[in-house]
Amino acid sequence: MLSRTFKQILEDLEPIDNIREIILTRNGKGLSIIPNEEGKRGSLAVYAHLVGHKQGVIDAKRALYGLELFAEHTRDARENPGKHPNIDRLFEVLDGDYDLDVEIVYR
Repeated sequence: MLSRTFKQILEDLEPIDNIREIILTRNGKGLSIIPNEEGKRGSLAVYAHLVGHKQGVIDAKRALYGLELFAEHTRDARENPGKHPNIDRLFEVLDGDYDLDVEIVYR
């Protein structure tokens, strides 16, 4: 049986139309902003899903789940560091033993 693709997984995630952006921080230091724009919406949907569309934390357990959600892109990210920075951050959570703080900014 074939695994589901990232596109198929995204179809089952909650809508993100009301999200303007997600701000990622660690220990109060800004790391990144994921805007709700073409080319970033998949990452936005995964990160919003990981914290339940609320402000929250991505710990190692959630990061591992996020890597599963990114499906075929996870392997590509592992083989090509820097190509998928939003996936790389989840690897960093696993490898660095720290949590990512997630702030969702709604429209």
